[in-house]
Amino acid sequence: MYKIYINDIPFILSDDLSLNQQVPGDKQHIVARYNGSPKIFLNYADMLEKGRLLDSITIFSADFEQLWSDFQSNFKLIEAAGGCVFNAQQELLVIFRRGSWDLPKGKIDDGESPEEAAVREVEEETGIGEIVLGDFLGHTYHTYRDHKERRILKRTYWYKMQTTQTELVPQTEEDIEIAEWVNPAAFMQQPKLAIYRSISEVINLVL
Repeated sequence: MYKIYINDIPFILSDDLSLNQQVPGDKQHIVARYNGSPKIFLNYADMLEKGRLLDSITIFSADFEQLWSDFQSNFKLIEAAGGCVFNAQQELLVIFRRGSWDLPKGKIDDGESPEEAAVREVEEETGIGEIVLGDFLGHTYHTYRDHKERRILKRTYWYKMQTTQTELVPQTEEDIEIAEWVNPAAFMQQPKLAIYRSISEVINLVL
């Protein structure tokens, strides 16, 4: 299964054929068998980009590799990497930019490994060093349009990290207003927390 966030709404690709037995009539959750036309994904993407009337879309097919390949064919893939960073007090490093709480991350440069990019981006965006790279946590996917209106699919590699350094310097040229250490469980329990769903999922992996 792949979960791609489009306008912060989950678009799910699955090989679970039992979804065909789902009772129709839920207007907030679209479930459909893939019809074999890659352009159908653009129709669904447009639907999600125009508003948040839907809670999710799930497309399924027995040929899962073809399903994923056809979906990707509509987008330019960009890869990024980031970290869930903990200090000695087991506090989590979070940043605030462009109206949302986030984790430090950024694009992978040519010749870089995802691990190298993740550490570099954390250092650049928060000013910390002495990072010890930990376990790979997984990928997140989301789409957006660039300044030329091209459709972008971003795949982000996430890693758990540790540091003994606590002083933070937010990278303001990347629109980061705040970088701070938080108790992760208390942070996630805040009502009406302004945070992307994909970032919430990454944090929940380390709670």
